Amino acid sequence: MRTIQTSDIVDAVAKMCVSSNTELPADVRARLESAMAEETSPSAKEVIRQLLENADLAFDTKLPLCQDCGLAVYFVEVGDEVRIEGGNLRDAINEGTRKGYADGYLRKSACDPLSRANTGDGTPAVIHFDFVPGDKLKISYMAKGGGAENMSRVTMLAPAQGWEGIKKFVINRVAEAGPNPCPPTVIGVGIGGTFEHAAKIAKRGLLRKLDDTHPDPEIAAKEKELEDAINALGIGPMGLGGKTTVLGVKITMEPCHLASLPLAVNVQCHSQRHEEVVL
Repeated sequence: MRTIQTSDIVDAVAKMCVSSNTELPADVRARLESAMAEETSPSAKEVIRQLLENADLAFDTKLPLCQDCGLAVYFVEVGDEVRIEGGNLRDAINEGTRKGYADGYLRKSACDPLSRANTGDGTPAVIHFDFVPGDKLKISYMAKGGGAENMSRVTMLAPAQGWEGIKKFVINRVAEAGPNPCPPTVIGVGIGGTFEHAAKIAKRGLLRKLDDTHPDPEIAAKEKELEDAINALGIGPMGLGGKTTVLGVKITMEPCHLASLPLAVNVQCHSQRHEEVVL
């Protein structure tokens, strides 16, 4: 049994909140740079140039990449040989969130759904726990901005609709979203499970690197099929037209009930702010 102190968890989470909101991931920068080279639209090239300049300024000044620093979302893998000492794991993650959003001067967007009263510290975070073999604790953080999250959808298709129904829904959702989620976006697609599980796995897919390839060749081909179809829409960076509407599509598929075909589309903005730490 391995012991992890809650103080270490608080510090690690706080650092992730700050760095993820101020440093553009390397895979995202690489994809934007290649997209700018491939674009033929002057407006698309200029938008991407500004996104890269913004990333440089954020890195140099340690100011956020975007004024919307998102709601803090975590996927936590807890090893079955790990013991948390000094307090509760959920409390430690929330305390780290409070510290990070305060230390980094990040906008605190958590509020009451009806009164809209701000909680004042960026919490409570949305935390998904999973229990795995081993003596490690892995915490993956994602900043989920309102503009992108508002464009996400869950639906229950009829099984007979199959892949063509899935493809049609995903493409239509991106087309309807238009410029609202600050494209070029990253699209997480969750297929299977149940109503709520499809949404969870769609969001979890956004933790993957843009330059990775799905281990299942059939799913990898479907990701490419969706990516090509979405980019063919011509929405382009910030909705001003161009070849680059999406930077990547990440599909997660799990078994579902024989009478159902749950489908979730989770949209993420071009900054794709996420980071992970293993303790």
